[in-house]
Amino acid sequence: MTHWHAENTTGQSGGQSTGHPVESDDAVDRTLDGVGARLRALRARRGLTLAELSEQTGISVSTLSRLESGGRRPTLDLLMRLAAVYRASLDDLVGAPQIADPRVHPKPFYRGGRAIIPLTRSNPDVHAFKMVLPGHPLDAPVEQRAHEGYDWIYVLSGRVRLALGDEELVLEPGEAAEFDTRVPHGHASASATEPAEVLNLLSTQGERVHLRGTGAGSAADAS
Repeated sequence: MTHWHAENTTGQSGGQSTGHPVESDDAVDRTLDGVGARLRALRARRGLTLAELSEQTGISVSTLSRLESGGRRPTLDLLMRLAAVYRASLDDLVGAPQIADPRVHPKPFYRGGRAIIPLTRSNPDVHAFKMVLPGHPLDAPVEQRAHEGYDWIYVLSGRVRLALGDEELVLEPGEAAEFDTRVPHGHASASATEPAEVLNLLSTQGERVHLRGTGAGSAADAS
């Protein structure tokens, strides 16, 4: 954010005040010039291609490429679309100093009947979520997916069915599990009528697969 400083001047103008920005145009230019590299690095950490990012943001591949190479200056509209996909703040995208409130203000969203609350804002490697799993028919299988990385789950309330390939176990409140996600896996409430609440730590690949529906198929596709 640019802060403005009022400086009093005297002379023929009668001592009127003139506003001058403390931050110079050169500093602003340096900040904007660094955005491209930050966007390119962030996309790489998320494991997204330009085509995948284009599909999720509605921004053309050529525009994204020019943004990342520095051939085009970012506009507020473009940054807002990218921030929404990356679940990052505008300050994170432009590299502004972290002087704001560090608390995360989560915005819940829904996938497959689950309420999902993001608990991390800009960590590129680990994504933390609170999930509310709805009741799941006891005779219905738990959908499984496989991908690179590791997942971690902690049960806050209710009981959770954790399926790992051909094995299935039930986690009680206060229990945690960590597993290699190259093994097909999935979890659901262990009750047909009662929800369960969990904390879930996902790798970048896991976040893409489970919450965005990209990057890997179901267990059947992975076999």
